[in-house]
Amino acid sequence: MSVYVVTGGAGFIGSNIVRRLLDLGEEIRVVDDLSTGRKDNLDSLPRGVYFHEGSICDSGLLHKAFAGADFVLHQAARPSVQRSVENPAETNRVNVDGTLAVLTAARDAGIRRVVYASSSSVYGDLPELPKPESAIPRPKSPYAVSKLAGEYYCRVFGDVFQLETVSLRYFNVYGPRQDPSSQYAAVIPIFIRCLLEDKPPRVFGDGEQSRDFTYVDDVVEANLLAAGAPNAGGAVLNIGCGARHTLNELLRHLQSLTGRSASPEYVASRAGDVRDSQADITSAREVIGYQPRVSFEEGLGRTVEWYRSGAR
Repeated sequence: MSVYVVTGGAGFIGSNIVRRLLDLGEEIRVVDDLSTGRKDNLDSLPRGVYFHEGSICDSGLLHKAFAGADFVLHQAARPSVQRSVENPAETNRVNVDGTLAVLTAARDAGIRRVVYASSSSVYGDLPELPKPESAIPRPKSPYAVSKLAGEYYCRVFGDVFQLETVSLRYFNVYGPRQDPSSQYAAVIPIFIRCLLEDKPPRVFGDGEQSRDFTYVDDVVEANLLAAGAPNAGGAVLNIGCGARHTLNELLRHLQSLTGRSASPEYVASRAGDVRDSQADITSAREVIGYQPRVSFEEGLGRTVEWYRSGAR
């Protein structure tokens, strides 16, 4: 049995990771300040999850949580491109200063490897599709800058302090336990909630912008592979499906799955949004053995059913 610390473990991706680790019989510690995470994402779990409530900027808390642990899966962040445009200083404090605090505490605790949740937003509007890790990043938002800065800190801690890290660039993750209620929520839970409530979904732009939508179970598996794969230290890897779908296409699928036909409301595009995104996942396959298992259609079906059930 290994000891895993999941920062942001009460959040959407983090809580799904925690559930998978429990299934594997691992010991889990969660660090979360509940600013975007939800305690009820963990309340239904059996005993064996040790919860440390507090910020990743609190070095004392991190040193306590990391003592004797083997791996850190660093999911905690201030999410949302839009939120970062409105308050770049807050995004920098949590995503950059907080990641530096996590890496420092991991170094001091002798952690075997840190897996860092980065973002496809670091690429910006690079015209090349699919986007390989070798592309020069061109971030368009403070959020994207903060995620790229975290990657650089991971690399430096590997070079200078011999702390093994793997950075995973997530592409538009969706699935159960993704909160639709925040004004900064991702597009899939917002669309599903609007359709189930017979409200017109709001689409920023013309809806022909495309995304590589990645089901959360595949992202969970990528984290576990990244933690344990030999010779992966220092890697930066895309985690997606390798396909892309427009928002208009997404909406049509969701209308079919929900049986609702509310017409979308098209509004102006937002600052910092990327036009098209698609992952080249060749390196993830080669380095950690990653292979997405859940198709776009299957993942949407599972997600709609979860929201319909009202499960938590």
